[in-house]
Amino acid sequence: MKVKAPFVKTVRITGEFIKLDSFLKHAGIVMTGGEAKVIIAGGEVLVGGEVTTERGRKLRNGAIVSARGNIFRVVSES
Repeated sequence: MKVKAPFVKTVRITGEFIKLDSFLKHAGIVMTGGEAKVIIAGGEVLVGGEVTTERGRKLRNGAIVSARGNIFRVVSES
């Protein structure tokens, strides 16, 4: 039986970094900053495979974010 690798969605950003709460809105994972705050504080977001509760964590090119059953790769266009 073959196991499928998870699909990683690419999310492009402008600039050197994006803060985690802004990324969640930019990627369409949440609709509001308040919702981002709740899922981050609740331990529902992983960065690089580890739970993070830092809303302002800076995500740079190549960062991997997992939330709500999806996996995202940050790609900086600068």
